[in-house]
Amino acid sequence: MKNDAKNLSKQSIFGKILLISVIFLVFFGALMVYSASYYMAEKTYNNQFFFLIKQLVGIGLGIISMIILSRIDYHKLSKFALPLLIVSFILLLLVFVPYIGVENYGAKRWIRLPFFTLQPSEIAKFAFVLFSAKYLSHHSHDVKNFRTLLPVLIVGVSICALIILEPNMSITMCVAFIMIFMLFIGGMSLKHFLLFASLALVAIPVLILIEPYRLLRLLAFVNPWASPKGEGYQLIQSFFSVSSGGLFGVGLFNSRQKYLFLPFSESDFIFAVIAEEWGLIGSVLLMLVYGVVIFCGISIARRARDRFGSLLASGITAVISIQTILNLCVILGLIPPTGLPLPFISAGSTSLIVFMSAIGVLLNIDSKIKDGR
Repeated sequence: MKNDAKNLSKQSIFGKILLISVIFLVFFGALMVYSASYYMAEKTYNNQFFFLIKQLVGIGLGIISMIILSRIDYHKLSKFALPLLIVSFILLLLVFVPYIGVENYGAKRWIRLPFFTLQPSEIAKFAFVLFSAKYLSHHSHDVKNFRTLLPVLIVGVSICALIILEPNMSITMCVAFIMIFMLFIGGMSLKHFLLFASLALVAIPVLILIEPYRLLRLLAFVNPWASPKGEGYQLIQSFFSVSSGGLFGVGLFNSRQKYLFLPFSESDFIFAVIAEEWGLIGSVLLMLVYGVVIFCGISIARRARDRFGSLLASGITAVISIQTILNLCVILGLIPPTGLPLPFISAGSTSLIVFMSAIGVLLNIDSKIKDGR
């Protein structure tokens, strides 16, 4: 207890607010996972607490990981940048190995382990951030040179290539945006930024056109009512869920869309259930909490004692920001439907543990600011 109090005292006001906000998000997420899943869990697994138990286990492991990483000097993490990146590539390749990779709904995104499944792409995002932060901090003097940018580009594009083969376009887009962001804050020239951003924008429609199911999703996004029982079904059900909430919501546990109408209501589309049960006011308040988390992350990045800490904190905050924005855009019909969990809230132990671990790193960076080290 004394050690915990001592460690907490090292945190700035931004670190303390960040910790409180994240703890609120994960336990509110557990509540909403139960609300969104108990009917389906009872029907499928004969246990209405099935997803809640998995989420609580993820929270427990996430808290342990967050505490451990908050106490490890983030400078020591730079030694593990390359090994963690190599492990991430190996894990991404293992999803394609028979009997090891798990296929659901035509996608191979998970690895089968004795007691749980692992989603390597969740780990790869933060492994890339750590690698980029280390590399760009060591080459800050020559970052305007295109050759200097090549290692980050090659690693980022390689990760995107493996993830799109799963296929998982949403995480691919997320990693691509993170890559461009890391290069931008790393100091690359405006000319290179515009070039890479343009290539990324061109790649999106190309990736959509080469896969028939993505084109169908795009058409469903443009007019979901053209295929209300097909590709447009999920988006229509999301609209019903969000619009049903009104200003104040229908009340906790009272969502109607979770009764097998809205697919993945406990994971990728959990915000639709939140909007239905808590209404516009509750949804806005939740977004304000995410805004606080992002603001605290930016503040820690700006105040970091060195370039590596600043880039690492910026990258972690960027992952949280980009993934949250993409998830909300899908729910609200602003971009085509694609599978992407809402950080800290959606069901999924891998995502939860990895994001909470990243918060631990942010807290450590913050503690070193106050220490002056």
